[in-house]
Amino acid sequence: MPLATRPDDAVTLDLVEDVAGFLALRRDWEALFERSAAPSQLFQSHVFLRHWTTHYLSPDTRLSIVIARRAGELVMVWPLIRQRRYGLDTLRFMGVPVAQFGDVLVGDGEDALLKAGWAFIQTLRADLFEARKLRADSHLALSRLLDGAAHGDRQEAPFADLTRRVGESGPSLAYTARERSNHRRRLRRLEERGPVAYAMPPPGPDAARLAATAIAMKRATLARRGIVAPVINDSRFGAFFTDLAADASGEATLRIMCILSDGAPIGIDLSFDCKGHSFAHVLATDPDHEHDGIGKILIHHSFAGARARGSTVFDLLAPAEPYKREHADGCVAVSDRLRPLSLKGRLACHLGIQHWRPMLKSVVKRLPAGLSRHVMPAPRQGS
Repeated sequence: MPLATRPDDAVTLDLVEDVAGFLALRRDWEALFERSAAPSQLFQSHVFLRHWTTHYLSPDTRLSIVIARRAGELVMVWPLIRQRRYGLDTLRFMGVPVAQFGDVLVGDGEDALLKAGWAFIQTLRADLFEARKLRADSHLALSRLLDGAAHGDRQEAPFADLTRRVGESGPSLAYTARERSNHRRRLRRLEERGPVAYAMPPPGPDAARLAATAIAMKRATLARRGIVAPVINDSRFGAFFTDLAADASGEATLRIMCILSDGAPIGIDLSFDCKGHSFAHVLATDPDHEHDGIGKILIHHSFAGARARGSTVFDLLAPAEPYKREHADGCVAVSDRLRPLSLKGRLACHLGIQHWRPMLKSVVKRLPAGLSRHVMPAPRQGS
């Protein structure tokens, strides 16, 4: 349903509601991404969302992608979905729950275009607009269109400057002498258990096998620690990463770093590369090697691998857990925001719906592991 804005700038807005329409945008979407996307918008890339639709687009979810063209050229994409949640029609970003940041694809300085997109969204008769994991430096946050929105979970995403974190043979002088010494000691202790090797397979069958192993390791570690993680334990999570790792088309940017001991993988990093930045989505270690400090070894190995691939920044993603802060050269604020679009939506925000999810997570974390598994709802799309 096209909607013209001002005739002088020849901009039209339209809504794409089916997968065929989304796939048809591929070439134009990729061109817009190449010229306009920030590194952190890799989760709005067409290839990432294409794999997402394969695994996460369920019958109760409808695409609601708002696009804008200027003189025929695609100049803006709001990659949204529409879901019925808690009895409310909610617009959310595509990619949940695997996408780490949500945002609008649009060029810098396009405030009028963003406002036109927001006005269009308000005509879609939804009750709520939800922006999960919105970075403070994102186009949507900087536009201030969500000023006054209800805030939910607030976190920070730490990042490391690889130009100062990576040394010639391990941690750089940015780390204390003690930490550098501890790194060498951990490596020696690991080598005593068997030959240590490193692998970085290109996208394909070997990478897919390592991605599946990484997810299995992550689940085993979480289970051993009694941590409830419905998103990771959902079978779609593993299938999504396995397919991305196998994608040898040259478009997918998932990169895998692996540490092997005596031929068996004991530490695997699943990171995405985008425009000189790397994003660590899954850092997984063999729980049987926890006392070897394999987690610390893996981070330094991942830093070195990302630097060798040309990245200058390694984003450790939210939340800013203590082990991430040890390597951080800065943090970006990340928050969930909920903007009502109808009277029902305003009533829901007044009742504090934006706090229900973080409150449930907080309560479950305090329960014994055996009980929390029964309390937490089964995984579903967009949890």
